[in-house]
Amino acid sequence: MRVVYRGLAVAVAAAAGVAVTLSVVLPPEPDGTARPVAAPPTAALPSASAAAAGSVPSAASASASPVPSAASSSERPTPTPGTSLAPGYTAMEALYADPRVPRLTGKVRRMSLPAPGKRFIRDTRSGIAVPRLSRPWKAYGAAPFSTKQVLPPRRGTKLRGMFVTAPLPIMEQKSPRDTALLAARWTLNHHPQGSRITWLSSQPVAHGWALSYRVTYGGHSSRAAVVIMDGGMAKPGLAFITVPDSQRKYWRDIGRVAAGVRGLG
Repeated sequence: MRVVYRGLAVAVAAAAGVAVTLSVVLPPEPDGTARPVAAPPTAALPSASAAAAGSVPSAASASASPVPSAASSSERPTPTPGTSLAPGYTAMEALYADPRVPRLTGKVRRMSLPAPGKRFIRDTRSGIAVPRLSRPWKAYGAAPFSTKQVLPPRRGTKLRGMFVTAPLPIMEQKSPRDTALLAARWTLNHHPQGSRITWLSSQPVAHGWALSYRVTYGGHSSRAAVVIMDGGMAKPGLAFITVPDSQRKYWRDIGRVAAGVRGLG
């Protein structure tokens, strides 16, 4: 009997060992909170040039043929006006893509500049001196510009003549002419929405360039001019005048501005 009991004890001990081994080796039961792992994308994201063109390739087409790099592409999309430039584009390319601003051709002639006046306003921030226009023009709160002269407001419209100076608010280009073109485009921010430019004159001035142009919007228009001049400061100075057609008798002052800007440096 002792032999029998001893055998039974050995068998029970062996069975317990197997149970312990199974409890260690077998994985625990799932708790129901596990989530499937998302599969990796099958295609690369579209390149910056493709996104600028407004076309995003499908996953199938992207996996079948690789997206060409900017270096291997023979054609680049046209930059959209009002958006940031795609890598590799210049400010002048954005200008030429803007339908509001036509190309400045050789057909645009010079303006006949009148004799400048004798009274000036010095803008030491911009490095230029500009004509002090006669009444009814008057100095007005300049901010955010350096100097500002305005015509009296007219009843029924918020538009009125404005003449301002400031350090160049856009990036200077290699030629004063190109800088003036970009500055004229920038002045559309100070005209009614939907405004478009028609060039009237273009000519070099001392240490800079002058442009005059018509700005049309709806059934109305303004005459305007920009003068870019190097006055010895870190950035060239900008003189900008615009007069709406409701005050057209002061359009003559645009020529006086173009003729009268002087550098301080």
